[in-house]
Amino acid sequence: MLTHHFSTRKFIFVLCGMAFFCMAEAQKKNFDYSFYGFVRGDIYYNSRSNIEAVDGLFYLYPQDRLYDADGKDLNATSGGSFYTFTTRLGLDMKGPDIGGAKTSAKIETDFGGTTNINFMLRLRQAYVKLEWQKGSSLLLGQTWHPLFGEVIPNVLNLSTGSPFQPFNRSPQINYQYKRGKLRLTASAVYQLMYTSSGPDGKSEQYLKNGVIPELYAGGDYKTERFLMGAGVDMISLKPRLQSVVNKEIFRVNERVTSFSYDLHAEYVYDKLKISGKTLLASNQEHNVMIGGYGVTKIDDRTGKQDYTAFRRSTSWINIVYGKKYQGCLFAGYTKNLGTRENLISTDKLYGSGLDIDQLTNFSFCMRYVLPHWNIGLEYTLATAWYGDTSRSHGKVVNTDDVSNHRIESVFIYTF
Repeated sequence: MLTHHFSTRKFIFVLCGMAFFCMAEAQKKNFDYSFYGFVRGDIYYNSRSNIEAVDGLFYLYPQDRLYDADGKDLNATSGGSFYTFTTRLGLDMKGPDIGGAKTSAKIETDFGGTTNINFMLRLRQAYVKLEWQKGSSLLLGQTWHPLFGEVIPNVLNLSTGSPFQPFNRSPQINYQYKRGKLRLTASAVYQLMYTSSGPDGKSEQYLKNGVIPELYAGGDYKTERFLMGAGVDMISLKPRLQSVVNKEIFRVNERVTSFSYDLHAEYVYDKLKISGKTLLASNQEHNVMIGGYGVTKIDDRTGKQDYTAFRRSTSWINIVYGKKYQGCLFAGYTKNLGTRENLISTDKLYGSGLDIDQLTNFSFCMRYVLPHWNIGLEYTLATAWYGDTSRSHGKVVNTDDVSNHRIESVFIYTF
């Protein structure tokens, strides 16, 4: 994830400026402002080293075994800590109507941006929205990726079900149309903090080079107790614009295009909520999922490369019961389905977790929920089957499993 660098002095200046601006502008006719947010603290313990972000708060899955000269696993090391930097502050705004459309905007931030030395204020959401009475709405700006959706797991871990559940906030143009119980969505999504991998590492440049934004289309049917929906997502990357062969530079036209499909559903009755999602995911690393692509062919003269994307079957289910006292169960599973074409080398792979055949996650949490307080305890068992990525259609062979036990306690005070 990319970060925005703010010193403490700059942060205080920004908050004071926002407060002064809101007080000064609140007198304007037809404008309305409301602050919201929470203070959050996370205490966690892991039985081994893991693939994670935000200094361990955004937990994904255990690392593979890494042996030293004596045959001891260097990653079989427990650890844990206590942090409060995911504390959040947001501002919702409503303004005057424009051409029959109701207008609104949102700015949201927290301290979860990181460098190699400290934590920084970062932008989570920033958008404007137009809503018409006939059911149409248009959102312009940065918010949740449409694959994140309305059906999401209710868990304590900051990762919110990743890497089984897509997790991404990106700049986008999002159009929705509602008619009765049906809602249709079409989005053009760009990359900023959540990016794809390529020959030069993780970068938004590959999507930018391809000109075409990531495209999503989907629909949801919602009643008082039941929601179900489906969507399709297309992403098209240009990994390189030039190559070097025998010290000569060639302009190349390379592209890897892939499609992903999701089905999701949710049922709510009294104190019970059951939700789930399943995806046929292709090259969805930018959504903090396991995925990527590899090289299938190289032109001997120009060095131009052809690519194929890795495909995965990914599913999760979440059961929550209770209001004031809640019990939560979560189960996630993902399986590597390989690539459509053979790879020329396992050294020319771009993505994350491409040496994982299967990954499972089982977690249970108890939480105590009050009007402004949320206190919980969660246990998670995650198991990854690592192996060798085969050139034959990207399958993972010779697998061996490794597990991590995680215990996490969270307190949240909302305002």
